Amino acid sequence: MLFLIIGFFMVVSMLVGMRLKNRFNAYTKVPLKSGLTGREVAERMLRDSGINDVQVTCVQGSLTDHYNPANKTVNLSPEVYNGASVSAAAVAAHECGHAVQHATAYPFLQFRSAMVPLVNISNQVINFIFLASIFGGLMFNMYDNNTMLLIIIVAQGAITLFSLITLPVEFDATRRGLMWLNSTGLTYGEEHEKASHALRLAATTYVVAALSSLTVLLYYIMMFLGRRD
Repeated sequence: MLFLIIGFFMVVSMLVGMRLKNRFNAYTKVPLKSGLTGREVAERMLRDSGINDVQVTCVQGSLTDHYNPANKTVNLSPEVYNGASVSAAAVAAHECGHAVQHATAYPFLQFRSAMVPLVNISNQVINFIFLASIFGGLMFNMYDNNTMLLIIIVAQGAITLFSLITLPVEFDATRRGLMWLNSTGLTYGEEHEKASHALRLAATTYVVAALSSLTVLLYYIMMFLGRRD
């Protein structure tokens, strides 16, 4: 059953990812009327937001855009950094939305950042137990050991909480980015609609991830409660 659940969400995630990539590629072909590149959009939004200590950099890969609160950098993929398209503007504004969250001490972003070490440990714990279950025999088999199952529930709970906390962080960054794009007139009319669509589609990937994590957690809890009856 567990593998069916994971498989289902993997397929859904793959379909959403394909849809996102197709839309992103389509919107990269829609030029921004202002002619600004993603880097210039990001720098302007940071400047307008009174943020002077965040650097905009280019990182390799596709859809690798992210904000790093540790070193205060807005990291944009080449097609966004150098692109002067609707998708480039939307992604750049979204990532700068995270920078604004950081500068204004947005509670959910602070909470998520604080949880990163715990989530890393939780992932390592779950991986170790699964490997021990496969290679260590019944002694470490989570299906036959309530203690192991309980540890997995706690670890998966931390991972699920992180996934759920990520949702308001991403939605709020999108809201901030779109509001700024609209207020400055960098995107308007059909441009703004496409920018909004691209970012809301990207947010869907986080929703799928959160639902997947929550479903797996509930499965473990039901398994644990069933064994206690």
